[in-house]
Amino acid sequence: MSETASSAGSWRRAALARLDQLTKPQGSLGRLETLVAEICEIQETLQPELDTACLLLFASDHGLANDGVSAYPRAVTAQMVLNFLRGGAAANVLSAQTGCTLRIIDVGVDADFMPHPQLTQAKVARGTASILHADAMSAEELERALAAGREAAHEALRAGHRVMLFGEMGIGNTAISSLLLSELTGLPLADCVGPGTGLDSAGVARKLALLERVRERPTEALPKGDAAAEAITLLRRYGGFEIAALAAAISTVAASRTVVLIDGFAVTVAALLAERMQPGTLSRCIVSHCSAEPAHRLLLEQLRIEPLLSLGLRLGEGSGALLALPLLRNSVALFRNMATFGSAGVSTKSPGSDG
Repeated sequence: MSETASSAGSWRRAALARLDQLTKPQGSLGRLETLVAEICEIQETLQPELDTACLLLFASDHGLANDGVSAYPRAVTAQMVLNFLRGGAAANVLSAQTGCTLRIIDVGVDADFMPHPQLTQAKVARGTASILHADAMSAEELERALAAGREAAHEALRAGHRVMLFGEMGIGNTAISSLLLSELTGLPLADCVGPGTGLDSAGVARKLALLERVRERPTEALPKGDAAAEAITLLRRYGGFEIAALAAAISTVAASRTVVLIDGFAVTVAALLAERMQPGTLSRCIVSHCSAEPAHRLLLEQLRIEPLLSLGLRLGEGSGALLALPLLRNSVALFRNMATFGSAGVSTKSPGSDG
């Protein structure tokens, strides 16, 4: 197939045809075969490359975190950003293992940080407002968060990265993601609320009761029939700055021939928002894993997306995406470097043989 061919799905079909010519039983590499076909489709080539990768990790605080929606206090957001900058977090360890560039983008942490080569300071405010009493952010604040996401994505694209990973840090953002998921999909709020960072059953019940109070607050009607405007309204209503920045960054990267590797629950919700704002975004995204947050599985089932891993992870910070990155690279290495039956002089399976 010519490297300029282009009809929808054609690169995927061409990749699957090539896979059938490699020295292995057809389909024997399982999910790795459909994975590399997805990568070929995204990059629009039969010579895919994933040599350079970058994790964009967006961090922000949430006003609702002061009201007991998490097992951890709000101060942990800033403490974890400092941990990232000192190299002590899981994201640092896994980034080093995979040779992935790590960028931390502060879009709303309730703390000030000294300049650091891995840190982008794009603070919109020191956290969102408490959504029990008001919208999370103003329209102007939302636009600044979206702009920060787009600029972080453009900077990484200019650096030549071939695969972009996305992660988040923000105490309370699982609760916000639950609200957004329920509003975006119509799933009952009770089905969207889980333990997050480790709440027990009583903690989950308190979290649900709090979010139900948030839903009862009088607000403007959603602009039905306009998916993009609805997504924008929900982001302004519930937050957070990091989720808005993620949505903008994901849609920006997806519009290029760059693979988007999604992390867990909050990032997948951000990807759904990105899809509503920019249709076609999700078709260029690969979901790394299904997290331990129950609603993540519900969302992936509704989107008909098969994650690569299911390891019971609930850490966030891009950890699942970093663990999945070697799978992407190995699928590409097999696709590009295995011999074909013809080049290796290996006979193909005879008709009627039993293998």
